[in-house]
Amino acid sequence: MKGNFDMGIIVNLDVMMAKRKISLSELAQKVDLTATNLSILKTGKAKAIRFSTLEAICQVLECQPGDILEYDNTKEENTIIK
Repeated sequence: MKGNFDMGIIVNLDVMMAKRKISLSELAQKVDLTATNLSILKTGKAKAIRFSTLEAICQVLECQPGDILEYDNTKEENTIIK
């Protein structure tokens, strides 16, 4: 099955960072990522995330993965073309 779709994953990392009053550079240092790679994730441009990275972010921000990642199935782009 071939599909042409835009992922409906919404990254709410900026929201959690604001709630915890932590900067991008501080979070990047604490989870051992470059600020550039963390920025790519924060802006929703990342194609994937390792569970170990997600776990580290959740530990630092004291949150659950669902606080950071959300699925939006209402976007038209999410429709898989068969």
